[in-house]
Amino acid sequence: MKPINVQLNDKTILITGSPGFIGANLALRLLRSLPSGYIVSFDNMNDYYDVSLKEYRLAEIEKIAAHSHVKHTFIKGDLSDKALIDSIFERYKPDVVVNLAAQAGVRYSITNPDAYINSNMIGFYNIIEACRNNPVEHLVYASSSSVYGGNKKVPFSIDDKVDNPVSLYAATKKSNELMAHCYSRLYDIPTTGLRFFTVYGPAGRPDMAYFGFTGKLVKGEKIKIFNYGNCKRDFTYVDDIVEGIIRVMRKSPEKKAGEDGLPIPPYAIYNIGGGTPENLLDFVNILSEELVRANVLPDDFNIEDHMELVPMQPGDVPVTYADSSALERDLDFTPKIRLREGLRKFAEWYYEYYIEETEK
Repeated sequence: MKPINVQLNDKTILITGSPGFIGANLALRLLRSLPSGYIVSFDNMNDYYDVSLKEYRLAEIEKIAAHSHVKHTFIKGDLSDKALIDSIFERYKPDVVVNLAAQAGVRYSITNPDAYINSNMIGFYNIIEACRNNPVEHLVYASSSSVYGGNKKVPFSIDDKVDNPVSLYAATKKSNELMAHCYSRLYDIPTTGLRFFTVYGPAGRPDMAYFGFTGKLVKGEKIKIFNYGNCKRDFTYVDDIVEGIIRVMRKSPEKKAGEDGLPIPPYAIYNIGGGTPENLLDFVNILSEELVRANVLPDDFNIEDHMELVPMQPGDVPVTYADSSALERDLDFTPKIRLREGLRKFAEWYYEYYIEETEK
């Protein structure tokens, strides 16, 4: 089903998870680029990782919003609070909803399952139910490449079966897709799910490998390379992710009836991935080179002395690799930022945020 154009000017856009990594970059891009409108951003500011990083991102949003043609309001609250979510929809009447708030992380879901049910299941239900009771033009939501589980066929295609998740996190994301399809079919709500592939960049999530590796290397510690280095990831720079989201926001699945007169679900799923799987050892080498270049690590740093090869962890998969042909076909977009360029930007930000500040 070909998508239809959606105008974002003068619209009210609700972004959940706005102080999160992807949410903040999306909010900043919209505040800088739209000539008018209203962005309502929402998050619970939980301590899954360093809250000061979320506060930093939120401060950046508010700084740009102060000079933007787009109004901005931040609301602190929890997705699982149905009364609060309903009140936000009733008060602000969003035209477009981008649900990026979720409990992230594969390994964390093994030890803290409750957080995933509350945020990713109950929270998503509250959002989509509010979309039903307060009709929206388009609901865009974050899914994940983790839904592909242990699929052996690569690259991963949106046409592949995704019925065998290997983590609770993956199961909750697949459940979001199923719930969205149900609501699209029953209530004619246009929904688009985005399966993100290993997003990275400046001010990212500290629990992601590249960020965690950097912290350990700065301290002179060893980093663990899982599956003895035989892992490949489809790293996707955050600016490419944001570009993909905005193109999706502008292109909603079309509402139309089938031959039986019943609605054809206005439902879509897209992969957003770099399209070039990178070997984890190559990735670590490039990261260390860029950290040296940015003066985060000393010139004589030898990455070989700081790596420990270990077995695969529960819930992990050896290869993620996106087939993003549907995204290119429908939205004329393919991620373009290569790994070295993206890691260079991360390393430069890391120096400014962590190293330069301590040197003042």
